Amino acid sequence: MLTPLDIQNKEFKRGVRGYKETDVDAFLDEIMIDYEKIYKENIELKDKISMLNDQIKHYNKIEETLQNTLVVAQSTAEEVKISAKKSAELIIKEAEDNSKKIIEEAKNEALKVREEYETLRKDMLVFKTRFKTLLQSQLESLDDYYKDLGIDNSEE
Repeated sequence: MLTPLDIQNKEFKRGVRGYKETDVDAFLDEIMIDYEKIYKENIELKDKISMLNDQIKHYNKIEETLQNTLVVAQSTAEEVKISAKKSAELIIKEAEDNSKKIIEEAKNEALKVREEYETLRKDMLVFKTRFKTLLQSQLESLDDYYKDLGIDNSEE
């Protein structure tokens, strides 16, 4: 590719009937100025393309990192969800076991209270029977005593 310096330094051989040197030099100067502008613009655009390519690479890396982070976050969320579910199941199982234990203890306590009630009821019936027997025997003794004394106690 020609550079602006190549155009500026270009020399033509002179012929017998050649072009006017000043016109050729003026035209070459115009071409050199325009070519230099285009040449610089081309370099700037290449630099800009290079910079934009670097930015694209940077953004692609960021995108990849974000995608990896998203995958990790989703995986972590699934693990947390599974862990929470297992924890909830364990808590429910423990609660069910505790409730069964409490119910069993309550049944046992109710059975003990019923047995104690039955024992007390039987003891009361035995006491009532004995006391009734004692009272009847005392009444009979009193009747016998009154008979022995000759007192009639049938008026009552």
